Amino acid sequence: MDLQAVGRFLLIIGIALALLGGLLMLLGRLPLFSSFGSLPGDIRIQGRGFSCFIPIVSLILLSVILTILLNIIIRLINRP
Repeated sequence: MDLQAVGRFLLIIGIALALLGGLLMLLGRLPLFSSFGSLPGDIRIQGRGFSCFIPIVSLILLSVILTILLNIIIRLINRP
């Protein structure tokens, strides 16, 4: 693999990450997604100089939504 190919790959990954970050910033402004991370069942531990956040329920919800979306996309692609 030459350096041009590696550079092109890193550039594409960087642009994809920047687009994903922008999309997440826009989704954070929507009322539906603004409560994401503060659902009942998400664990938040705070102490003096320490904080820990474990979004268990939010990640389960995200997993279910992405599973449904990916199944729909795959079924549409594999349609005879």
